Amino acid sequence: MKMVLLGLIGAGKGTQAKLVAERRGLLHVSTGDMLREAVAQGTALGTQANDYMSRGELVPDELVIGMLLERISQPDAEAGFILDGFPRTVAQADALQTALEAESQGIDIVPFIRVPETMLLERIAKRAEIEGRVDDAPEVAQRRLREQAEGLEGVAGFYGEHGTLCDVDGVGSVDEVFERLDAELERVSA
Repeated sequence: MKMVLLGLIGAGKGTQAKLVAERRGLLHVSTGDMLREAVAQGTALGTQANDYMSRGELVPDELVIGMLLERISQPDAEAGFILDGFPRTVAQADALQTALEAESQGIDIVPFIRVPETMLLERIAKRAEIEGRVDDAPEVAQRRLREQAEGLEGVAGFYGEHGTLCDVDGVGSVDEVFERLDAELERVSA
């Protein structure tokens, strides 16, 4: 199973991706982790990415997609993968789709974990208390949520047009959300 997991900051994407990966034997690919790993290993793509990152610039989509394709071609991705944190724009989704189709692959399902904004802000505030993350400060979090929501709604529309999008209610305990998410995955894999 090949999937993209969507959700705004605070929706629990990372937590749910780890649970799904564990239960279904899928590779969890966090774009940020993948970039840092490639840089640390000194791969050719990692070196190119590091050039951008060291200048404080975003790594170009083509480079990120190249790294993703390289990563998901590894043996530990044979059963499938979960992309967490990518794509964030329609242009990225379209480029990813084109690249996967060139490899005779595609995305099977795109769950979007939906959580009301007020609840997201509460979750982010709790995370800020616990982890002390600067990017979780209330005013920063609200701006990030607004910016991210615009991009992700476009991505959701893209995958909706391709028939792979499904909404998952992200309100409730980690286990409750996971059961709803897993039910959607079961529906696709049946």
